[in-house]
Amino acid sequence: MTHHPSPLLARRLALFSPLALLAVPRLAAAQSASGAGTAQATTCPDRAVRIIVPYTPGGATDIAARLMGERLTPRWKQPVVVENRAGGNGIVGTEVVAKSPPDGLNLACVSVVHAVNVALYNTPYDAMDDFTVVTVIYSVPLVMVAAPDFPANTPAEAAALMKREPARANFAGTGGTVHLAGAMFAARTGQDIEHVPYRGSTAAHPDLMAGRVSVMFDTLPAVMGHVQSGKLKALAVTSSARLPTLPAVPTMIESGFDGFEASTWGAILGPKGMPAPVVDKIATDTRTVFGEEAMRTRLDAMGATPVCNSPAEATAFVRSEISKWSTVAKQAGIERQ
Repeated sequence: MTHHPSPLLARRLALFSPLALLAVPRLAAAQSASGAGTAQATTCPDRAVRIIVPYTPGGATDIAARLMGERLTPRWKQPVVVENRAGGNGIVGTEVVAKSPPDGLNLACVSVVHAVNVALYNTPYDAMDDFTVVTVIYSVPLVMVAAPDFPANTPAEAAALMKREPARANFAGTGGTVHLAGAMFAARTGQDIEHVPYRGSTAAHPDLMAGRVSVMFDTLPAVMGHVQSGKLKALAVTSSARLPTLPAVPTMIESGFDGFEASTWGAILGPKGMPAPVVDKIATDTRTVFGEEAMRTRLDAMGATPVCNSPAEATAFVRSEISKWSTVAKQAGIERQ
């Protein structure tokens, strides 16, 4: 006769089975059979959540991640801890998340650098296939700026001037979209415009103001004070519509450069294979907290516009950014390192 363990014993044995332990989700994602309310509850984390920012502290991505953590901690009743893992232009910290369990407890808050790195480096991960894109949090446009006495007031005039005077055919760049936006401008004008590299935008500004470098594409917060004080003049913005903070400055599109859009942005990623209910929960709660008035005020101070789109929209956006900047890098002859 075959003896079967009692139901109680069977359940206890199952709890200690290695396969069962692997199957227990830390951030439960199974659809609840008992109703939508219970299903929502099962997607809340049952322990601390870590958001890795793969850059140094103090930048827009870091600030946004910390604001997110502060608001989600009481909402989830679990600590949401931000950890900076800088290195390799963001690759080091991002790789940590790529190799984490897909339980929703390890996330990354990345910038547009995540998309640009595909064009510049041979990364140890696939920027799309090894991740789950949860949501794009914010977007910050760039501004095309020049010295006050630069003898061109529009992008088209700048392009014509550079064609007439090759010595003026250069732009300041500091990596990321600040560099590639200039490369895109060069490609769109059909000219060989020299990239003058700097370690950061602050380092480039004195040469730009003095006219030693012709133009620069930099983030709105980085140049806004100089534009307001008259130390730099804004030729165009790279957003799809004019900015409330610079209403008289046309977009690149209005200036005759169709489809010319560039921005820095922050997005939440997780490892590949995250269950859909978990992804939706994180995206929905992020949208809720970033919709609060206090959060919008903080983002405004950063020159950022909240986005907080759906996982599907965010995935399509990040994929399009990777494609766009890879094309720009190829046109500019930039080889992967």
